[in-house]
Amino acid sequence: MARIRRERPVLLAAILSALVALAAGMNKWVVFGLLLAMVLTALFNEAPVIKAEPVEPVAIEPEAPPSRLPEISATLSGLDIPVMLLSGDASVLFQNRAAEKAFGEVVLGAHISARLRSPGVLDMVRETIATNAPNQIEHAERLPSERVYIVRSAPIEFAAEEGMRERYFILSFRDISEVRRIDRMRSDFVANASHELRTPLASLRGFIETIQGPAKNDLKAQARFLAIMFDQTTRMSRLVDDLLSLSRLELKSHIAPDEKIDLVPLLGHVRDSLVPLARDVGVAINLHLPDGKVEVLGDRDELVQVFENLMENACKYGQEGEVVDVWLKNGAGEPVEVSIIDKGPGIPAEHVPRLTERFYRVSIEDSRSKKGTGLGLAIVKHILTRHRARLIVKSEVGKGTDFTVRF
Repeated sequence: MARIRRERPVLLAAILSALVALAAGMNKWVVFGLLLAMVLTALFNEAPVIKAEPVEPVAIEPEAPPSRLPEISATLSGLDIPVMLLSGDASVLFQNRAAEKAFGEVVLGAHISARLRSPGVLDMVRETIATNAPNQIEHAERLPSERVYIVRSAPIEFAAEEGMRERYFILSFRDISEVRRIDRMRSDFVANASHELRTPLASLRGFIETIQGPAKNDLKAQARFLAIMFDQTTRMSRLVDDLLSLSRLELKSHIAPDEKIDLVPLLGHVRDSLVPLARDVGVAINLHLPDGKVEVLGDRDELVQVFENLMENACKYGQEGEVVDVWLKNGAGEPVEVSIIDKGPGIPAEHVPRLTERFYRVSIEDSRSKKGTGLGLAIVKHILTRHRARLIVKSEVGKGTDFTVRF
């Protein structure tokens, strides 16, 4: 019965075919024989059994744990300091953009010594890999420019599956060049200021001892010595005033002035105040001013100090040319410029970039004989920085010097 139920579609088809054959006029015995053969075939014919061959099991190898290298590289690429990622054999696995800019591109997989040949850095890296402890040293690069770095090497480890650990080493470079430069400037400033004050103080002490001793009763000598002492104290007073001016300017260097100043009457005022000095040194100050107002944003007192300093320097150090020309230019669509031009001996090219350094002098003896403190152009630079202006210096030996203030 189970076979009949299973083969029911076939049996029904056979019976239907037999009825169609009888209706078509075939011999009933032939039809009955064919029907019987089909029924017996459907009921007793066994379907072939296909035996599946056993399949050998395939060994599945365990997957390697994912590496943390892409995550670490993505993190380090966002840093603004040079960083390199090293393997356990000191090969470079990654360097960020800052490292490429500072040291050039390194072939990934190459040993760190292919780029950094400093024995100190290489020894530090080897020690960190051997001891798994962080280290740091100070390293200086001479080319393409002098830079000083604090180089630090440190291990980083990540736990992996089945107790395994993934270990890398980070080599970072912290640029301290600006800190070193500021320290050097500070020490130079203290040394120069001490030197500038020591000389007049030594003179004062010597003259005082002389007046108290050998010249105790010499009124003429005392009068001469007192005049010299007065000059020395005046020199120290100018130096202290200039130092205080620099200090005040540094405190407010980030605050830009917002007052409108007309440069035409300001330059006339500065010229008039310097006429006695110019007459004493035999120099004529000629103003070349446009018609109408020429206004800039600034602090009047500070701008007076700038142009007084520049014109006074032009009179003192360019007196051989006997003329100082002051030009005020205000072209359409162009920045306002004030140029102070002398016809003096000029400044050698190697001195021009350092003119605005504190206590820097082209000629020390010449500067002191003209009662200079060595801080005038440093003050000018700080004032113009606060005014968001520039000082442009052009000079040619034997032809004169051009100091231009561009607003």
